[in-house]
Amino acid sequence: MDAREVDVVVIGAGAVGENVADRTAQGGLSTLIVEAELVGGECSYWACMPSKALLRPAAALRAARAVAGAAEAVTGELDPRAVLRRRDRITHDHTDDSQVAWLEGAGIELVRGHARFVGPRRIVVTASDGTTVEIEARHAIAVCTGSVPVLPDIPGLAEIDPWTSRDATSASEIPSSLAVLGGGVVGCELATAYASLGSRVTLLARSGLLRGQEPFAREAVEQGLAAAGVDVRIGTEPVSAHQAEKNAVLTLDDGGRVLAERVLVATGRTGRTGDLGLEALGIAAERRIEVDDTMQVPGFSWLYAVGDVNGRVLLTHQGKYQARAAGDAIVARAAGRPVDDAPWGTHVATADHRTVPQVTFTDPEVASVGLTAEAAESEGLRTRVLDYDLSWVAGASVYSDDYRGQARAVVDLDREVLVGATFVGPDVGEMLQAATIAIAGEVPLARLWHAVPAYPTVSEVWLRWLEEFGRPATEG
Repeated sequence: MDAREVDVVVIGAGAVGENVADRTAQGGLSTLIVEAELVGGECSYWACMPSKALLRPAAALRAARAVAGAAEAVTGELDPRAVLRRRDRITHDHTDDSQVAWLEGAGIELVRGHARFVGPRRIVVTASDGTTVEIEARHAIAVCTGSVPVLPDIPGLAEIDPWTSRDATSASEIPSSLAVLGGGVVGCELATAYASLGSRVTLLARSGLLRGQEPFAREAVEQGLAAAGVDVRIGTEPVSAHQAEKNAVLTLDDGGRVLAERVLVATGRTGRTGDLGLEALGIAAERRIEVDDTMQVPGFSWLYAVGDVNGRVLLTHQGKYQARAAGDAIVARAAGRPVDDAPWGTHVATADHRTVPQVTFTDPEVASVGLTAEAAESEGLRTRVLDYDLSWVAGASVYSDDYRGQARAVVDLDREVLVGATFVGPDVGEMLQAATIAIAGEVPLARLWHAVPAYPTVSEVWLRWLEEFGRPATEG
């Protein structure tokens, strides 16, 4: 067995691992990244990018049909084959040459294979041909292996060979019918996508849709799915499954049955930690790895867990944010500096998870950041909720002939700052960063009066919120 030593080892070359490795390499540490599949990871090939590629063509078609003049030019229907071809282009036909080239340009060494811990600071990587190499890290090992779907304990479900999100985003054929288990972001987005591609979709959501979002957002998505032809069933779940001659059969707890050519399980994910040899470190496998705000595992000065594996926020952009913080912390500690001595200024190299932006690419789209009204109340904040119908904004009438949308701001009255915002409507994800900046920066409402929205854009809702709130007594 070959053996070698480097400053930093990163396990997992997805978006999170790449960002950790980039920060440590920029900090002057020799960095090696291990990947068992494709460099670029889940987001590039099986999650964010392909799912949005499947959703975008139908959204573009809806947008064209909603504007007179453009609507008359639309003479055909969505072409599923063309949609799949475009998705394949976006995922580079599941080849990672460009990502490998980026690693090389960044000075990051790639070792392909499966990594397992064999002791403190030490892993063994087994390549596909069975050869092994033992690698020791002088300063840090970062676990960035992402997450895997959780299969519900439903009798017969495993035997019908259900789809996971990976199967759904990489499918080469569109099933005539699809049953989706789960009403979260993945379930709602893929139900939207496959309905647009011609599948007859049934969505089973035991606990409702998009838990954690504002009620008006959940209701709008449910109505949008129904309008797209999706059979949305709330409060019911399968109790058994079996394969019939042509379809899978789901028997529900209310006595009903659902027949579908394919069944997609989208009921949650858990950290991919089960085959890393964590037991060699005394860490329980198959559960999330606890970390502090620098993504360091308590009790291990050299071990970090970043992204989905720590279970904090299972979103690519938040994982990348964690990765930048972890990488900077590793560099600082290797040099004997405090972790708040970050290369990007006076900000501490730790991750704040209170301000989490998220876009759900359904029809309508949902964009949210910070606290919902209910969450703010449960935290004991004294708040005021500002609701506004986006169709009343001048920019909406230009955007679409039948614009429908809603926006909510949650204001902390004691500090007169925004603590939450939710937008529902076409392309509202592009409006989210302004709200994220206002909340993360704790920008006083008095200053937001001077952040003038351009006319006519839908972003003029910011002015309407301020007008509804009333001019603060003190201005900055």
